[in-house]
Amino acid sequence: MKWLRPLFLILICCCGPTVVLGAATERPNVLFLCVDDLKPLLGCYGDKRIQSPNIDRLARRSVLFEHAYCNQAVCAPSRNSLLTGVRPTSLGIYDLGTNFRLAAPDAVTLPQYFLKHGYRTEGLGKIFHVGHGNHEDPASWSVPHFAAKSIAYLLPENQAKGGLTREEARFANETDVAKLPRGAAWESAAVPDNAYPDGKIAEEAIRRLRASKERSGQPFFIAVGFLKPHLPFCAPKRYWDLYSRQDFSPPSLRTPPEGAPAYAPTSWGELRQYSDIPETGPLNDEQARTLIHGYHAAVSYVDAQIGRVLNELEQLGLAANTIVVLWGDHGWHLGDHGMWCKHTNYEEAARIPLLIFVQGVTKPGTRSRAMVESVDIYPTLCELAGLPLPAEAQSLEGKSLVPVLKNPSRELKEAVFHVYPRNRKPDGEILGRAVRTSRYRLVEWKKPGMAPETAEFELYDYQKDPLETKNLAPAEPELVKKLSVLLAAQPEAKAQIRTSKRN
Repeated sequence: MKWLRPLFLILICCCGPTVVLGAATERPNVLFLCVDDLKPLLGCYGDKRIQSPNIDRLARRSVLFEHAYCNQAVCAPSRNSLLTGVRPTSLGIYDLGTNFRLAAPDAVTLPQYFLKHGYRTEGLGKIFHVGHGNHEDPASWSVPHFAAKSIAYLLPENQAKGGLTREEARFANETDVAKLPRGAAWESAAVPDNAYPDGKIAEEAIRRLRASKERSGQPFFIAVGFLKPHLPFCAPKRYWDLYSRQDFSPPSLRTPPEGAPAYAPTSWGELRQYSDIPETGPLNDEQARTLIHGYHAAVSYVDAQIGRVLNELEQLGLAANTIVVLWGDHGWHLGDHGMWCKHTNYEEAARIPLLIFVQGVTKPGTRSRAMVESVDIYPTLCELAGLPLPAEAQSLEGKSLVPVLKNPSRELKEAVFHVYPRNRKPDGEILGRAVRTSRYRLVEWKKPGMAPETAEFELYDYQKDPLETKNLAPAEPELVKKLSVLLAAQPEAKAQIRTSKRN
């Protein structure tokens, strides 16, 4: 693809430096690509079946991060971490509906910080989580956010008669949704790419790039949030036709880890909001194959839209001084452990794709095994753009990835941290704080503020048991104690904030 020749920086949620992008006095642009529910199911991450040619070609020019993790495997908290540089455990927000400014009203978001430093910041599609009571952040953007429907059905049989389906209503911030019909979990329509929202988002991104080319003189920070492969798996038929459904098999491991707390797995309530999905119990094999097929089709569809935007960046001659960021907000269970969707602390939910390309800094086709997390992106972009770290607002909790970009064999930190909330009788709301090292994951389940002795633990060894078949915590007390020191060094997690008014 033409954009691959001199493209100067691409990151699957990272950034790029002023010292190598263009003239020394010219500030770099930022093109920030966020992809909803994208796990590392990509050719560049070793999958042999998925067709993701645009991201794969990008990876051949980039540093690929093999151990990148979100800070919570659900949309709003994950994006809060990315955009504020603060973990959910410090914000005290673990749900979809609580806006981050209720916890940190004076926080300066990543795009807002660039806005304060003279950038024109523009947001398209899903950047902040909108829906379930949550809303956009106007302070982050120079111009009004370009919205797109998170859920869109094109086939008449999938459209609610005279209204919205249950999930459409939730994303539209409707409140009385329980009696609404459940929508289809997938759709294959013989339509052009721009019939669905992601195609429209790509077209708008292209228009914004062209306008930026005409303006010149002012650097831009354009954040483009693609919606797929988030449920429902709606994509043009030609992307479904890239695959044969019978080539897919449900995972062989369909049970939670042996010895894991009963509350730790997800019951995948998100998927159960869709029609033809049982409200309790497992999927049958044909349903599982269809969902796996649909996820693959949705990934290939969004990959094509990403390619369109990157091609335009190159054709406009903007690539030489543009930082490009592409990031998946969390992973996704595709039937492993009998689970679907995200909403856990397990590897398939917490691990994300992350690529970074910077002309003059990164070497093509290199891979890093450094442990990195979403909160690292804010300070990385600041350093690459030559901006000082914010001093007047929140304290950033991540570390700049620039040393790793320069030397991919370098280790940045011993561990990364993520969290997921659960309810446990008789305690009520508890948190599963997780620490992930290059080999282990320890999850500590307890109420915030309670003594460590009240905790229940999960421990997994990814060198000996990469599929997380057994909780090793009862058999490895010394290892639990050692890894607990890493958790204890972190600030105590805040409980979910409560307000009289939920936005």
